[in-house]
Amino acid sequence: MSAQAPIIAGMEYGRRLLRRFALDPECTYLNHGAFGATPRVVLTAQERWRARMERQPVRFMEETLPRALRRAAGELADYLGTSGERLAFVDNATTAVNTVLRSYPWKRGDELILSDHAYPAVANAARYVAKRAGVAVREVTLPFPVRRAEDLVRPFLAAAGPRTRMAIVDHVCSKSALVMPLAAICAALRRRGVPVLADGAHAPGMLALELDALGAHWYAGNCHKWLFAPKGCGFLWAAPEAAAGLTPLAISNFHGAGFPAEFDWTGTRDPSAYLALSAALAFHRSLGGARLRTRNRRLALAAARMLARAWDVELPAPAALLGSMVSLALPLPLRATAEAALALNRRLWREHRIEVPVFPLDGRLHLRISAQAYNEPADYELLAAAISALARR
Repeated sequence: MSAQAPIIAGMEYGRRLLRRFALDPECTYLNHGAFGATPRVVLTAQERWRARMERQPVRFMEETLPRALRRAAGELADYLGTSGERLAFVDNATTAVNTVLRSYPWKRGDELILSDHAYPAVANAARYVAKRAGVAVREVTLPFPVRRAEDLVRPFLAAAGPRTRMAIVDHVCSKSALVMPLAAICAALRRRGVPVLADGAHAPGMLALELDALGAHWYAGNCHKWLFAPKGCGFLWAAPEAAAGLTPLAISNFHGAGFPAEFDWTGTRDPSAYLALSAALAFHRSLGGARLRTRNRRLALAAARMLARAWDVELPAPAALLGSMVSLALPLPLRATAEAALALNRRLWREHRIEVPVFPLDGRLHLRISAQAYNEPADYELLAAAISALARR
């Protein structure tokens, strides 16, 4: 892989940037996609907001916080290609998905489309709401590996019928790491009159986003993964025609004020993760912004190609359907079970100090690599050597 290093633009990235994070410098961290990693400067900004809140909690909550939240929402909106009045802060994308599902006026006999690549928490929420409301969940099977973007659009269209009221579509799938052709899926389903709830947990900071032009009705996103915000910073975006009727999971003082006003106050909580978002966006810009996104994707693709050659496996999709994460089948004679995946994950950590997720997918064990600013080609060479050593045993 070292021979491929020159194709990675901006070699000022890499392990030297670890000092700007609180990550253990002795580990090889290839799992940024799980919970992200918050830079020290952002954690410092968050602590400043906490200190400011505690100096005078009443004045802060009643006077400072409302304006500060809307400023943060406006800054995030500029990054996401939308306007602040279409964004509400929530704890995470799972909360945003639950909010839409529980706010929607379901009727018995309605149908909801869900893919077999949906994040488990999202699938659980969909089935829970569907069971209580008498709604049928139609699970579509996505091809994996996949050869063409069109093959990811057709299953949703085939499942859409006269009773379909919503489709939940990942922007970046969690396990398979596929970057879905979301705009094409939204456009096709809109023609059928089916609104789309997009699960964009991994997209902000990984992909270029223009939410107003995407064609979804709702978009659930995380800022703590690829956008460097503290944990507990997510958002819900709603198109103008889809915002009416949205209410937060916790009904509080401003019930009836509409979206997003009801979401700005859902009871007493620590808002510092939202307010530190400005520092997170500044950090993202300091590492290049769009240039960082491009660099991370190139590194992930180069690493995936090297690992695929070393393990004699195929890439799961064309490069156009892959981002800063790639999932690869493992060349190990292990059963594709959750137990075997967990055991291998722990062994890689215990014996090699490599943090990388392992899971069963498509009848085989897979692992998913991530590429962030602090990663470099040598990290994936260590992973290749560790898996090869296990295979020899």
